[in-house]
Amino acid sequence: MSKTTSEPTAKPTPNAPPTFEAGLQELESIVKEMETGELPLERAIALFEQGMKLSDACRKQLEEAETRVEVLTRRAGEIQAQPFKALDKAPDKALDKER
Repeated sequence: MSKTTSEPTAKPTPNAPPTFEAGLQELESIVKEMETGELPLERAIALFEQGMKLSDACRKQLEEAETRVEVLTRRAGEIQAQPFKALDKAPDKALDKER
């Protein structure tokens, strides 16, 4: 006899930023919902506001990760810290340029 229980998934508290991956996934969900064009104005505005907050949180997490990488590379002494270059939409082309 199999017992199925629906346990709530752990969600971050409203003030705690989600993980970067969870934030991106939630942003994708918001974009898909907004792209339907079938939303009432108030719902669209609420989703837009939520998306902007998530976008800001993800951007901050990326900046923190960049800083950590730069610190680690300086500690290693082998590589000088360099600013990250933004990749084109086609990552393969960007990688070819660096080779």
